[in-house]
Formats: sequence, C-alpha cells, structure tokens
Amino acid sequence: QVQLVESGGGLVQAGGSLRLSCAASGGTFRWYAVGWFRQAPGKEREFVAAISGSGGSRYNVDSANDRFTISRDNAKNTVYLQMNSLKPEDTAAYYCAAGMKFPGRIRTEYDYWGQGTQVTVSS
Repeated sequence: QVQLVESGGGLVQAGGSLRLSCAASGGTFRWYAVGWFRQAPGKEREFVAAISGSGGSRYNVDSANDRFTISRDNAKNTVYLQMNSLKPEDTAAYYCAAGMKFPGRIRTEYDYWGQGTQVTVSS
C-alpha cells in the first residue's frame, strides 16, 4: 500500500512558477510510475505528465511540454512537477498517482492517489 501526499500548491500570478511535490510512503517507490493529473471545477480530471519508476522516461501532454517538467528523487521518495509560465487556465486541483504502467494517461491505470493540492493562477 502506497500513500501519496501532494504539497506546493498556492496562489500565483500569471507568468509565475510553482513546484509541486508528491511524497510517497509505504511501498517500494522506485517500482512505480507516477503521474500528475489536474481537475478544474466542473471538468473531468485530466492527465498532465508521467515519469517512469527509474525516472529515465518522462511524458507530458502537448499543452505542458515547454512549461511543465516532471522529475523524481527516489532517495527521497518524492516526485516533483515544476510549472513555469503559469496561465489562468492552469488553475485546478493537482493530484499525483502511482501505478505500474508507464505512461499511464488515464485514471484507471493508477492504483494509488493523493488528496490533491490546489493551484490558483490569477490574471
């Protein structure tokens, strides 16, 4: 059983940056791929980025390719999402999830989820 806790969200102006963290406990973290999803009010939860268990492979959605970077530090059991040049449309609750498939791009491909961290980008 893996527990995930997100942190690092907050209120930022458009054009600003945030780094989200996803801290894991309770399992062999390096076995799991990790993905970041986001969910805006009234919308479906959508995939943002994923990283393989070793950290050697990464996958971003096109809209985040040049602005968001996913990384991980297995020694710290933590995955990060560096978000730059934030836009108001990036406003959402951001969730991390762990699973065995890489790159998992849909919710059902992940077994464990965090509670989310809110990101609000003001214009």
